[in-house]
Amino acid sequence: MTEKALRLGTRRSKLAMAQSGQVADAVSQVTGRPVELVEITTYGDVSREHLAQIGGTGVFVAALREALARGEVDFAVHSLKDLPTAQPDELVVAAIPEREDPRDVIIARDALKLTDLPRGARIGTGSPRRMAQLNAYARAHGMDIETVPIRGNVDTRIGYVTKGDLDAVVLAAAGLNRVGRSDEVTDFLSVDTVLPAPGQGALAIETTADNAELIAALAQLDDPFTRVAVTAERSLLAALEAGCSAPVGALADLLADGQTVKEMRLRGVVGTTDGSTLVQLSTTGPVPETHEAATALGRELATEMLAQGAAGLMGERAL
Repeated sequence: MTEKALRLGTRRSKLAMAQSGQVADAVSQVTGRPVELVEITTYGDVSREHLAQIGGTGVFVAALREALARGEVDFAVHSLKDLPTAQPDELVVAAIPEREDPRDVIIARDALKLTDLPRGARIGTGSPRRMAQLNAYARAHGMDIETVPIRGNVDTRIGYVTKGDLDAVVLAAAGLNRVGRSDEVTDFLSVDTVLPAPGQGALAIETTADNAELIAALAQLDDPFTRVAVTAERSLLAALEAGCSAPVGALADLLADGQTVKEMRLRGVVGTTDGSTLVQLSTTGPVPETHEAATALGRELATEMLAQGAAGLMGERAL
């Protein structure tokens, strides 16, 4: 007799279905049980309002968490950057698999790179974080660009460029890789130009805290390096008391000497969406061995950023 299928709660978007499908295969391998996808529509999927106005990307998570709490699904897959920093006691992130490429990318008309865009180029993004950093980069390099707030899935966003409404759009490399469209990227944005969102490129596999057997099985998919990196990034976000839609970028990367990982560098940025003011700092230290050490690293950098005026930059929201 075959074991009962595990139910994986997922958003309905093409990207969510693609990444959940990949997780389902991996979970099936470690548990030996079939995994079925349960599609859940979230308020963030049906609302046409700009994300910053409806509570940021956390609106994608709430419905999945409610389905978990009601026992309608056994576990859920989230894009980690959408997950609010406060973790409910009744739920646990059992696994954070190895991270995909965390960078942002541009898809532009005529295969243009960021630096090739014409004066007055219109660049679409729904993210105040991307707006702040792109506008700051343009100011610093004598470029004339206009950032335009957009919503929609990958197809909709790329469509703005192919239809000629915009010169370029900014997307996450990880999402395009997961839906098999990375060949449409015209420029990879260096993290020195645009720091990604905290947790970008990583997935969170969440289940109920009382399901010890499933937690143990899912833990086999956890990547410890990815977990400490995103823990530090999210701790920075939490200590800045910024929501998922605040203009905060953070990236923790591991610095290796040959095959040996020696240190972790955490970089953070916060800025006004017009790019006129940025607070950008970094810190480097030993690779955190514990959740507490990774959390402390993020908190320390946030404290330095706040001392340099970061708090005054986060009240702004994309209009």
